[in-house]
Amino acid sequence: MPLLSVLRFAFTLLSLLILALAGWLIWSWLEGVTTVEEAGRVYEVRQDWRLWTAGALLAWSLLGRFVVRLFLAQADTDPSRPERGPGQTIQSPTGSSLFVETSGPVAAPTIVMTHGWGLDGTIWYYARRDLGGQHRVVTWDLAGLGRSRAAKDGVSLEAFATDLRAVIEAASPREKVTLVGHSIGGMTIQTLARDHPDFFRERISGVVLLNTTHTNPLRTMVFSPLMRALQKPVLEPAMRLAVLLQPVLWLAAWQNYLSGGTHCAMRFGFGRFVTRSQLDHSALLTTRNAPGVQARGNLAMFHWGATDSLPGIDVSTLVLAGDLDIVTKVEASETIADLIPGASLQIVEGVNHMGFLELAEAYNSTIAAFAAPEARPATSGVAI
Repeated sequence: MPLLSVLRFAFTLLSLLILALAGWLIWSWLEGVTTVEEAGRVYEVRQDWRLWTAGALLAWSLLGRFVVRLFLAQADTDPSRPERGPGQTIQSPTGSSLFVETSGPVAAPTIVMTHGWGLDGTIWYYARRDLGGQHRVVTWDLAGLGRSRAAKDGVSLEAFATDLRAVIEAASPREKVTLVGHSIGGMTIQTLARDHPDFFRERISGVVLLNTTHTNPLRTMVFSPLMRALQKPVLEPAMRLAVLLQPVLWLAAWQNYLSGGTHCAMRFGFGRFVTRSQLDHSALLTTRNAPGVQARGNLAMFHWGATDSLPGIDVSTLVLAGDLDIVTKVEASETIADLIPGASLQIVEGVNHMGFLELAEAYNSTIAAFAAPEARPATSGVAI
């Protein structure tokens, strides 16, 4: 989401500043300080504190993430891992190559899960494990992220919706499926309903929207007036520049990850339950994925909206929102639930935008109950 991208950029600049300061201190130590004795003799003195300080800053630039995680997140009892399952690559009508993973019983009800922007399918580590016993779980990497490759015009909500249709058709040629989408994944599902209404009606049995929005995300995040004012003069040019400078920005992103700056930025997307592995998992994925692709996705979100089409979604829908979400505020989920006929809204206490990781067990048990053919939740505003 754009907010976390902006925060990562800010911490990248800070991380590079620390690295530059270390370089200057080494140079100044080598140059020494000119000293003049009373007798008039001039000589150079090297101040060792500069060298030791530079060494400490360099160490922080390479190893800071290990320290940062200790202070920003809880110890793990059930670590999240960027692991892959059995997968295959399929071709989308958009021209993109999509990496799709499947787990769980072949004959079980199918759940297709679409991750948030900057991440990849491994972020569903808990969901594949928790849901895979009673459901067939299909996860995939959005075009340009993870192991999926985007076509020239493949990074847009419209293209992602077409890609999702291709994933559904490949994973379940005849049976209806339940769709789960987090953040841009939820936006992709809404775009599928908007652009492919007949297919949606025929092939989708239910929808779960996690911490998502129905419009340009800049309209439904914290500091929305400021972010919208900056969209045209600052954010959009910066995103286009990121596409052009991708190789340099990728190196900077890895340095920011090593120093812990990325972890600091991603921490703003979590609530009070985040663990160290969860924070590192999300930070790693946003670093591995190409900055230029992420910038193109942000630009696509700036010019997207599906508000007018929500009343046409006529399948069972569950909307889950975190009460601390600053990336897609609760108001966005409330609007979605109000506009989709019969939609159920549940607000999860104590979690932020990445709530499905923080309280994975609660989220996944709710999704499992919703996806069961014999049960759908009643409309409710009760927190889980």
